[in-house]
Amino acid sequence: MTAVQLNEMNTELWQSIGAIADSEPLMKRLTRYAKKLVKEKSDSTLMTKEEFFAKIERAEQQAARGEGMAMLPGEDLASFLKRNGYEI
Repeated sequence: MTAVQLNEMNTELWQSIGAIADSEPLMKRLTRYAKKLVKEKSDSTLMTKEEFFAKIERAEQQAARGEGMAMLPGEDLASFLKRNGYEI
């Protein structure tokens, strides 16, 4: 992105903030969304509690259907990943 584009985007952002600054509900929503964006930028590996439990539930459902992967006794992680088609 060029400096001119970045400056235009910055100007547009501040104009938009100014347009909603007199609305407390909108400012609260904007603040929550900005915090969410900062979290995404800081660590994209983080997940919410709901996402975590949904992931656990999907894994349990796959295991109940006999789907999924398991390490063999004495198998190291590198061998496990190669066996399941992952490049390391």
